[in-house]
Amino acid sequence: MTPADTAGERRGERGFTLLEVMVALAIIAGTVFTVISAVNYHLSIAARDRDETAAILLARQKLDGLEDETEIPERSEGTFAPAHPDYAWEMATVPTEIPGFRKVTLSVSWEAKKRSVAFVRYLQK
Repeated sequence: MTPADTAGERRGERGFTLLEVMVALAIIAGTVFTVISAVNYHLSIAARDRDETAAILLARQKLDGLEDETEIPERSEGTFAPAHPDYAWEMATVPTEIPGFRKVTLSVSWEAKKRSVAFVRYLQK
């Protein structure tokens, strides 16, 4: 081999071609996009679970306070302001077939009533 042949081989072995760089960038971009999408999805699930947990705890607090009340109206509504102004509640009370008991349905909603959870409790009159 002559020195010119050796230099030609070295020149062909240096660096990457434009096509190789573009393929590598496309693979990296696809991977990054997938990871970011997965993180965003899981963050939205965590936020939804946080909101539902807060609604459940607020509903339980409201229902626990009902046991001490003697007079519960048939229908009532309100919010959990000032602590949780984004959460609203609606309550309906109906008599049951069992004498001495009434059915209380409490619905807690948030995100302008787009999301909600409902609870039913039976109370003695």
